[in-house]
Amino acid sequence: MTLCTTCGTPSLTQFASPDLVAKIVYEGHDRADDPAWRESGAATLEDYARWCAHLCGIACFRMALGPDAPSLFELRDGALKYGAYTEDTEGVIHGLIYAPFAEYARDVHGVEATVHRHLALDEILQLLDEGRTVMTSVHFEIRRPERPAPGRGGHLVLLTGRTPDGLLHLHNPSGIDARSRTAELSPEAFEPFFAGRGVSMVTRMGVSATR
Repeated sequence: MTLCTTCGTPSLTQFASPDLVAKIVYEGHDRADDPAWRESGAATLEDYARWCAHLCGIACFRMALGPDAPSLFELRDGALKYGAYTEDTEGVIHGLIYAPFAEYARDVHGVEATVHRHLALDEILQLLDEGRTVMTSVHFEIRRPERPAPGRGGHLVLLTGRTPDGLLHLHNPSGIDARSRTAELSPEAFEPFFAGRGVSMVTRMGVSATR
């Protein structure tokens, strides 16, 4: 486990092998061909391969909980019991669903979690300044912010603070390299990817907002 030198938050991915993320998300690499899958806490390779692409939010939560957090799939199992993920009749996975997730975070992990169904960028800055981490809905291509944003939402990243010069410090569970897994973006660069919703949290880890 690698701790971020800027904020002390673990840098984790939703896939068990960080060096395979780029191949998985851009080259169609088979998620079942991940030699480290057992480290996720999944009971079987099939379960890992089916779920890992859906666990960006749980990976964010795991980072927010700190180095002693349960495994990715132990957190997934807990979230499932609260209805934070659902499966339709065709077996399609839906989630992370914010309200039951926040209930799970509060009840099981003692995390003060608040759902923000409508969240403006300046409100994110205020939440960070209050010492909260903020899990935000963004387009997954935020991992390559130098390119035009193709859309908003569909993926979750964890904002842990902002730098003295106002850059947002974020952890991306599907980052393809070290630079995109822990990144610093200006609010202006972040905004085109941002869907205007998220969940803010206060954890026992006590991450402060401004670096």
